[in-house]
Amino acid sequence: MLLTFFDIRGIVHYEFVPTGQTVNQVCYLEVLERLHEKVRQKRPELFDNNSWILHHNNAPAHTALSVREFLTTKQISVLEHPAYSLDLAPNDIFLFPKIKEILKGRRFDDIDDIRSNTTVALKATTKPVPKLF
Repeated sequence: MLLTFFDIRGIVHYEFVPTGQTVNQVCYLEVLERLHEKVRQKRPELFDNNSWILHHNNAPAHTALSVREFLTTKQISVLEHPAYSLDLAPNDIFLFPKIKEILKGRRFDDIDDIRSNTTVALKATTKPVPKLF
């Protein structure tokens, strides 16, 4: 499973969930800690102003009390996802179809081969947008 976090300027953080790992609240908290650090490194202006917003769906791991407490403690704003929304996540609309198109029709030897090729496709798909100001 691939977890991705991006904005208009490109990928902020991504990671592959180890095979057999369930994304529960404990796992998601660890991911959020790494994301928090990546935002600090890659988007310092947003981090310093505390003006970045996280959008995730209503999966149990995302709405767990420990996750909400972490987000509150770190003062991370969350864009609420409507309950029972039929809308797809931005990854489903924007990112994953592009990655699938790049990888379409290819054969892979093993999981590591899939991960490395997916990483190359991911980086090729999300070239940073140049700053206008």
